Amino acid sequence: MIGRLTGLVIESTPGQLLLDVGGVGYEIEISLTTYTEVTASKGPVTVHTHLVVRDDAHLLYGFASTGERVMFRTLIKVNGVGPRMALGILSGLDSASFARAVLGNDVKALTALPGVGKKTAERLIIEMRDKVDSFDVSGSGNPGTMIANIQEDAESALIGLGYRPQEAARAISQVIDPAADVESLIRQALKLLMQS
Repeated sequence: MIGRLTGLVIESTPGQLLLDVGGVGYEIEISLTTYTEVTASKGPVTVHTHLVVRDDAHLLYGFASTGERVMFRTLIKVNGVGPRMALGILSGLDSASFARAVLGNDVKALTALPGVGKKTAERLIIEMRDKVDSFDVSGSGNPGTMIANIQEDAESALIGLGYRPQEAARAISQVIDPAADVESLIRQALKLLMQS
């Protein structure tokens, strides 16, 4: 199995990446989270991969971190969740936000994800409840982690207000002055969403 690839990005679009590794171009399906990290990088990038072999194709899925790959592999074991839906979940929620949604029985947050209906959301909550402890749920005292937690909380609040996960993430990433607290970050992101 191909576990990791390091190379230069030839082409990238949200959802797909063409990576040149020693003269061979690998087509890799990716989440929006991975897309954001890969496009921000100058020079060679490392992508952690998962290979799915089907009768009609060999599909390579790539992730910016091993934690994201662990979550993907856990998700595809849930009945009714395939690799495409798992990528959609990873694109809409990071592992900590997903874990909070599962532990908090937040069906609304899960049904806001692409392709996830009420029954699938309920199944995810039931089957993933005991498995989310392997995801990074708690923040440490690290300032970078604290900022990420504030951004995740603000994103969850915007999703709760009815915005799509991609819209919420985009608005939060466009806030010029990162806020010290969740409320002011939400206010700034809402201003941006109202303008667009």
